[in-house]
Amino acid sequence: MNGGERIAEALCAHRVTHLFTLCGGHISPLLVAAKRRGIRVVDTRHEAAAVFAADATSRLSGTTGVAAVTAGPGLTNALTALKNAQVAQSPLVLLAGATATALKERGALQDIDQLAVVAPHVKRLIAARRVRELAFAVHQAFRVATEGVPGPVFVECPADLLYPRSTVEAWYGVAAPRASNESAGSFTRWLLRGHVRRLFAGGDRAPGVVAPSAPPAPDSGSVRRTAALLRTSRRPVLLLGSQAVQAGCAPETLRQAVEALGLPVFLSGMARGLLGQRHPLLLRHRRSAALREADLVLLLGVPCDFRLSYGRAINPEAKRVAVNRSAADARLNSRPAVLSVGHPGLFLVHLAQRGTSDPQRWADWARDLRARDQARAAEIESLARQETEFVNPLRLCQAIEAVLPDDSVIVADGGDFVGTAAYLISPRRPLSWLDPGPFGTLGVGAGFALGAKLHRPHAEVWILYGDGSLGFSLAEFDSFVRHRLPVIAVVGNDAGWTQIGRAQTALLGDDVATVLSRTDYERAASGLGACGLRVERSEDLEPALAQAQTLARQGNAVLVNVWLGKSDFRADSISL
Repeated sequence: MNGGERIAEALCAHRVTHLFTLCGGHISPLLVAAKRRGIRVVDTRHEAAAVFAADATSRLSGTTGVAAVTAGPGLTNALTALKNAQVAQSPLVLLAGATATALKERGALQDIDQLAVVAPHVKRLIAARRVRELAFAVHQAFRVATEGVPGPVFVECPADLLYPRSTVEAWYGVAAPRASNESAGSFTRWLLRGHVRRLFAGGDRAPGVVAPSAPPAPDSGSVRRTAALLRTSRRPVLLLGSQAVQAGCAPETLRQAVEALGLPVFLSGMARGLLGQRHPLLLRHRRSAALREADLVLLLGVPCDFRLSYGRAINPEAKRVAVNRSAADARLNSRPAVLSVGHPGLFLVHLAQRGTSDPQRWADWARDLRARDQARAAEIESLARQETEFVNPLRLCQAIEAVLPDDSVIVADGGDFVGTAAYLISPRRPLSWLDPGPFGTLGVGAGFALGAKLHRPHAEVWILYGDGSLGFSLAEFDSFVRHRLPVIAVVGNDAGWTQIGRAQTALLGDDVATVLSRTDYERAASGLGACGLRVERSEDLEPALAQAQTLARQGNAVLVNVWLGKSDFRADSISL
């Protein structure tokens, strides 16, 4: 077995079903071996898309997604997606090829100090230097990716560890038997023969699988203190983030805990959809007002970062409970009354099991919050009826919301339009909303959709694109077509980087570098083998979306290019 086969064998031990990649000579043996073992190799048009797809696999499946990229620029192209996974605390394993060990720092193709480049963006670096180390490195990477605060792990695999020994000996010029009269260069050949022998020594031994670690459980003291705070609270608010639905806590169990506690709740990230569309405890609007008036705020997997105005959005007199897998995030810009480092979902389940919650105590508060929520929804409904030059963006979001099936996944990739969509489009169940996370990365759309559609092949996968963000991954429609993945993409085309341009023009009086064209994106998608539709008028929305769904059911990837009119709905939305 060569090193590529050893890695493929280790991936099978972890039940990896898909390997996302962009090919390169440094990693070819790995890709071939993975295919031979029944792992589906999914190649993309950019390395970032491959890593985004692995990230989406991790988020949706509760397992660890895997991507493989070639050396040098293959790796550097993947860095943004790798950093996005780190900031979003998403576990994944990135395998990267590297220059052959004996050729390092000798001017080899694509030879850079990869470990130095990657170090700030991963939980751990693992650099294999012998064939026998490859499988153990993979097993170790899977464990590290999920323990403690989840995140990406990098495994460097030099090319001369992956190819067969005979091929490596030929590279180094030591394949032929040593001649009796060998003289010139004989010492170098002797050294290289020894080097190859050491590379492959013990490579036929397979290590045992390293067992994954269990998610960290909450300490009973913090649960007890939180229960005591609940007994005296009259205006509590619960904020649930992505960590709450990570592997280790079943969404249905978490939903039952939320219902048992009876707390008014705001959901974000992957937790969106936990309570369905119209649950009486679910709040979607006026979060800032609720936090300013609350006397108890439970931050479960939600740090006090820019999304909560660095903690200033919360009533300074309110008691705070911060539960996070990261101690640093639990303390970020905050001094919580209760701090627990562990799985937020498990914390909530343990809290509910104490049976000390009394929703009647805050019934009036919950009623007021629901009334505000409904009033804001009515305001948005009124704004959606306003006429604009082309399609009102709120009206587009309403149309999408109306046709989404129960089994659907929404991928959010954009600024102003996607921010608007978050107000109106509701995932039908948990683990059905994919956005970049706190890094705010544009370009996640196609990669996330690849991972989502492969993990949930029967779900209707929608990408909500801004016309700016579409430019990062438009070429991946070729990938959708080649891999026969019928996703539906809707492009909110307002001919600009509107979230930036609106604020820039207001503050600085210049829209420089924020203006785009009403490009025929549907024609570009058609040229890549997908189906393209264009909508310029509101009355054409429903027929176009229905046609897109029909085309997707027939096995086609579809892009719907919707021309949007100007809107000030999110006029104060820029975050810094």
